Amino acid sequence: MSKQSILGRMSQLVRANVNAMLDRSEDPEKMLDQMVRDFTNNISEAEEAIAQTIGNLRMMEDDYSEDLENSRSWGQKALAASRKADEFRDSGNTDNAQKFDNLAKVAIQRQMEAESSAKSAEPTISSQREIVDRLKTGLEQMKTKRQQLVSKRDELIARSRAAHAQSQVHDAVKSIDVMDPTSEVGRFEEKIRREEAKVRGQNELAASSLDAQFESLEDLGEQAEVDARLAALKSGSSAPAALGAGRSDGGSFDGQATEDYAAQLEAEERDRA
Repeated sequence: MSKQSILGRMSQLVRANVNAMLDRSEDPEKMLDQMVRDFTNNISEAEEAIAQTIGNLRMMEDDYSEDLENSRSWGQKALAASRKADEFRDSGNTDNAQKFDNLAKVAIQRQMEAESSAKSAEPTISSQREIVDRLKTGLEQMKTKRQQLVSKRDELIARSRAAHAQSQVHDAVKSIDVMDPTSEVGRFEEKIRREEAKVRGQNELAASSLDAQFESLEDLGEQAEVDARLAALKSGSSAPAALGAGRSDGGSFDGQATEDYAAQLEAEERDRA
C-alpha cells in the first residue's frame, strides 16, 4: 500500500509538473492558429470524402439514366420488330413474321431487364442523395464554425495583445511613478538625497574647520598686538593713539597716566574674563 501510494504521488507530481510546463509554454495566439489549421484540415478531409460520395452518387445516377435509356430503346426496338412482324404476317410471310416476333420478344426482355435494374437502383440513389445532402449541410456548418472560430481567434488575439500592451504600460508607468518609493525614480531620488546629505555634512565640516582657523588667526593677531604694545611700554615709546589722552606735553606718559592706563587694562581684562 505504501509503495502504491508513493507511486501514485510520483505520477501525480509528474503530471502536475508537465501540465504546469505546458501551461507556461502555451501561447494563446499560436494555440488559436493551430486550432484554425486543424479545423481547416478537417474541412478539407470532409470535402474530399463528400466529393467521393457525390462521385459515387453521380455514377449510380448515370447508370440509372442509362438503364432508363436502354429500357426506352429496347421498347422502341420491340415495337418496331412487332410492327414488322405484323407486316410480314399480313403479306402471308409467316416465317419472317415469326422471326420478327421473336426479335420483339428479345427486345422486350432486354427492356424488362433495364427497367428492373433501374428500379433496383432507385432506393440506393435516393438514400445516397439524402446522405449527400446531409454531408453538404454538415460541411456548410463546418465552414460556418470555422468562420466563427477565425472571428473568435481574431477577437481573442486582439484582446490578448491589448491586455499585454496594458500590462506593459502599467509596468512603465509604475517604474516612473515619482510618488511611489519603490519605483526606479524613487530609488534614484533616495540615492541623490543621500549624496546631497553627504555633501552638506562635508560642507559643514569644512566650514567649522575654516571658522576655527579664522578664530585662531584673530587670536594670534590680538596676541601680537598685545605683545607689541607691551614692548612699546617697556621701551618707553609713545602709547597707542586710543590712549593719547594720558600723554604729557613732552609726548611721554606721566606716573598718574601710567597707573590709570594699567587700571583700565586690568578692568578690561576682568570684563573679558
